[in-house]
Amino acid sequence: MPEHMNVESFNLDHTKVAAPFVRVADVKHLPHGDTLTKYDIRFCQPNEDHLDMKAVHSIEHSFAECVRNHSDAVIDFGPMGCQTGFYLILAAHPNVPGVCALVEQTFREILDLDAVPAANEVQCGWGAHHSLAAAKDAVRVMLGRRAEWEHVMA
Repeated sequence: MPEHMNVESFNLDHTKVAAPFVRVADVKHLPHGDTLTKYDIRFCQPNEDHLDMKAVHSIEHSFAECVRNHSDAVIDFGPMGCQTGFYLILAAHPNVPGVCALVEQTFREILDLDAVPAANEVQCGWGAHHSLAAAKDAVRVMLGRRAEWEHVMA
């Protein structure tokens, strides 16, 4: 393994994980007592599979909008450049079972959507680059493997 890196995910041995999973990727304790927890929500096995970019974009929009219906602790939700998953940042102490429940609830809401939120040229930098069908397909696969989410390593 190379030397220790500043970015937490660069220190994760991607050959030893078994996607899908939800894991704590980082915890920051802020000066005034707040805690931020970053979760790695991994859809695809690293270096073996990845999500289509239109699916990534549509999951990003849909999850970012829908998750806020279920939690006031959401700071951000964004895609990984490798297209294998997403990062969810919460203003909360680590709680993988609780976050798995939040992710599941949000995914179920996404399956009920009729359109990708804010998928237009006024609200999005590439409004035409979406696929709700691809996003729903990826979310269905994740939900079908819900029992595996808390097991990170192969």
